[in-house]
Amino acid sequence: MAENSLDLPDECWELVFNFVEDRRNFASLSLVCKLFFSITNQLITTLAVPHPTVVVLPRLLRRFTRLTTVDFSEFHGDVDDHLSQISESGLDLESLNISNRTTLPIQGLRVLGSKMKKLRCLNCSKIYSLQDSDLGLIANAIPTLEELDISYLMDEYSSSANGQWDVSSFTKPISDSGILTLSLKLKGLRKLNLSGNHFITDRSLVHLSTNCVQLREIIIHFCDFITPYGIALMIRGCAYLSSLSVFGTRLCVVDSAFTDSLVSAKALCSVDLTGFVILDEMLYSMAEAHMPLKKLILSCCSGFTLHGIKHLLSKHQFLQYLDVKEANFLTDESMFQLTKFLRNLTYINLCMCTELTDSTFFRLIENCPVLNEINMVSTKVGAKKLSTSHVSNTLKSLYLGQNFSLRNESIKEFASAIRNLQLLDLSSCLSITEEGILEVSKRCTELRYLDMSYCRGVKTFLMDFELSKLEVLCARGLRINDDGLALVGSKCRQLLQLDLTGCFNVTDKGVKEVVKNCRALREINLKQCYKVNIDVVPWMVFSRPGLRRIVPPCGFIPSERQRNLYLRHGCFVCEG
Repeated sequence: MAENSLDLPDECWELVFNFVEDRRNFASLSLVCKLFFSITNQLITTLAVPHPTVVVLPRLLRRFTRLTTVDFSEFHGDVDDHLSQISESGLDLESLNISNRTTLPIQGLRVLGSKMKKLRCLNCSKIYSLQDSDLGLIANAIPTLEELDISYLMDEYSSSANGQWDVSSFTKPISDSGILTLSLKLKGLRKLNLSGNHFITDRSLVHLSTNCVQLREIIIHFCDFITPYGIALMIRGCAYLSSLSVFGTRLCVVDSAFTDSLVSAKALCSVDLTGFVILDEMLYSMAEAHMPLKKLILSCCSGFTLHGIKHLLSKHQFLQYLDVKEANFLTDESMFQLTKFLRNLTYINLCMCTELTDSTFFRLIENCPVLNEINMVSTKVGAKKLSTSHVSNTLKSLYLGQNFSLRNESIKEFASAIRNLQLLDLSSCLSITEEGILEVSKRCTELRYLDMSYCRGVKTFLMDFELSKLEVLCARGLRINDDGLALVGSKCRQLLQLDLTGCFNVTDKGVKEVVKNCRALREINLKQCYKVNIDVVPWMVFSRPGLRRIVPPCGFIPSERQRNLYLRHGCFVCEG
């Protein structure tokens, strides 16, 4: 029977394997037989190239012949030669990531651009020396580009002693002149990320809206000289603009010009104005603009009231994504009013809305039938003891970290109402104990990600059944010992990532039990595990070949020879 099943056409097997959500599982499938090896190779379309992999890059390019995306963001050497290898491979790439490096590999881009006629997406973020002249070189090398990321976010800059951002080391930062050149040569540009380029002004937005008439998405974070007036000009000039994300500009008060421009925003379906001072008048204008709004981010915004947001939501009842972090005027009663307009919502962020309790959570799962993710970090969840007979079959992710009133009784009620939960964050919920974790584990059998970091009430693990689907366990700062860790190893055999940072009671014995039993383990973090001997590091590398990343205990500093040896075994070991 099993042999006959292999006689199915390859196309049928491809359809079957496409139901595998996590492509990492293809590694196991490829070992079953030559047929499965061949089929899984054909289904891999994305290749990330870390340092230890690059020595076999030509072999990988021959193996995965349908690659459309190659990612060099974790490779820190010279990529020019490797881009040339890709250009000769016969592949037809659509997306390339060359971020996180000192200089632009322009020679490799020229060769690649001349061969890859379908290359549409290029990520050049966090390239230290990127200048105006480089933008012209990029446009000449790959004139087919439609998506470009040239961001260099503020937290990546070096800072001076007084805490201010130091941009003096950037001798020739990107300016309006460079954006003009880019806009003239890449007229088909549809998506652009300008974040962290501090010296561009509203003039750059005028160049883009004039020359790149197909522009649909723009991201502008921490661009000091961009103003709401410039953004208003872009909204008016880009008839197809569907996504606008602005954050961290120097002038963060929405003015009348910006508000008036929203009347012409007929294509905007995603708006992110994080950190702005927004008045209700702007929300009224958005409500009456008849834009196809699906995603709204007003995180950390001030100035607007319940009346403004209620009016907007009443006019856009097809909204799918809502972020109102730090909207402290929201109460359980006001959220009850808003949920009447949120029946199509799949994501909501209510983090740091400090007046919201269990009542809001239950209202959400009752009134929002397709809700997939809730973030209620740092609220008052747990302050009211409530329950519901309603069960959500759609909610998959729940973030409840830093809710200091949350206790076992409440988390049991939540778990009973969301049995298909896959991700749960209980980090820094100080009153949760192992009994609460046990009840969650019993009720939520689909759980794949569990964060109970700094839950000081959790001192061990209580599991009398297997968590067969758990893949990620974050246990930072817990008081667990080797016996608890051994239980993790025996009950969570599909674990991929384990974070034990600051688990002071754990020793080599417990670590070895986990590594021995969790055969799928890919990453382990032992930072500040002071009782773990550094000799466990080489033991882990050679005992578990599947390990890809180890953060060792303090004091472990591998020599160059050791690091290269571990890399040849496919494992990157950081310094302790």
